[in-house]
Amino acid sequence: MPSQKVPKIDLNDEYPCPCRRRGRLVPITLTEAFGCNRCQQIFVLDESGYVIEQLSTNYPYKQAWRWTGNQWNRAHPGLKAHYLPLALGMILVPLVIWLPLALHSPGPNIILWAMVAVLLAMLPALMVWLAYRR
Repeated sequence: MPSQKVPKIDLNDEYPCPCRRRGRLVPITLTEAFGCNRCQQIFVLDESGYVIEQLSTNYPYKQAWRWTGNQWNRAHPGLKAHYLPLALGMILVPLVIWLPLALHSPGPNIILWAMVAVLLAMLPALMVWLAYRR
């Protein structure tokens, strides 16, 4: 089995842009940085040589990527990586609690319980859709 060692980023090589699929990162002369020829973003190499960070960003947290040899992966995935388990938990917990309550409630209350359950199940689905729609 081949080794899964992550290659160091070479400052003299070109890479695809992690932000845009069509852009290329080209080295900026006399610096330890890359510039994208498409989106005009600047990326700096960290001290370890394995991660690049976006220099000019509007986000409160720096975005960083690690080169795997053929593509970029986020170095710090953040909360987005936990949206799917969180959404599944938000769907399953109300169903486990409300399903027995709805089945034991007499009369027309079952329609109200069903409407509340559907609305609350749509909320995590919307959250997952917004997180993964890029």
